[in-house]
Amino acid sequence: MRRETTAATRVLLYAVLATFTFMTLYPILWLLLSSFKTTQEFQVNRLGLPRNWTFSNYPLAWRIGGFSQLFLNSALYTLVSTLATVGLSLAASFAFAKIKCRATPFLHGSFVVGILLTLQSIMVPLFLAAYATGLYNTRLGVLIPYVGIGLPIGIYLSTEYIKSIPDSIVESARIDGASYFKIFTSIIVPMARPVATTLAILNVAGIWNEFMLINILVSKNSLKSLPVGILKFSGALSSDYGKQFAALVIGMLPMLAFYAIFRNQITKGVSAGAVKG
Repeated sequence: MRRETTAATRVLLYAVLATFTFMTLYPILWLLLSSFKTTQEFQVNRLGLPRNWTFSNYPLAWRIGGFSQLFLNSALYTLVSTLATVGLSLAASFAFAKIKCRATPFLHGSFVVGILLTLQSIMVPLFLAAYATGLYNTRLGVLIPYVGIGLPIGIYLSTEYIKSIPDSIVESARIDGASYFKIFTSIIVPMARPVATTLAILNVAGIWNEFMLINILVSKNSLKSLPVGILKFSGALSSDYGKQFAALVIGMLPMLAFYAIFRNQITKGVSAGAVKG
């Protein structure tokens, strides 16, 4: 009786997992197949396989969207912002967690409260600040807000993780004459690799797909990112489904490749980077 119950439970669980897997993969597969159709074929045959595979949608979408420059911009914003956010989060969290100071609770709280702020609530102040300081239409004016928005959650997670590192390790290093900078680079950073991986995953996915903020901080096409380029296909080209779907696939592929290459590190980082409050 027990074995029958266990077998029935397994069948039910596999059925649920198979259903959710299908629901997740089918839209991606449908988008990929539709990107090889002409607009006329898509209107006639929306769900079936392409009858005449139209590979020219991709080079045309790449050229129309100006994706060469936008792709490089997205890569630059993502790489620089992620490295800066992770590095600054670990450095600040080391100070908050291991260096005792009366101002620590206030300073830590002033960072963490940023988690409660929504992007929509700070878009206008950020635009006005960027315009007033001359950072509007500059790459630096994009990178600084990206890093600032990523710091609250980064400092919160890193501080809780570094607190779990025994104080005796830091105290022993101080007795041996090591400076705080040496302790941070030689002890804290290697031991905090799991939470650093988690922060990198969150920032790469968030910054690569970010649209609203960069759309108001820059107006030059040469400074915009890939999601803004995809927006071009929702205007006059909104009825050109083949090129529109090809543009969406181009924007989606880097994230799929990122997961495929770093899936093991992502799994380990998320599980090991989980912290207890």
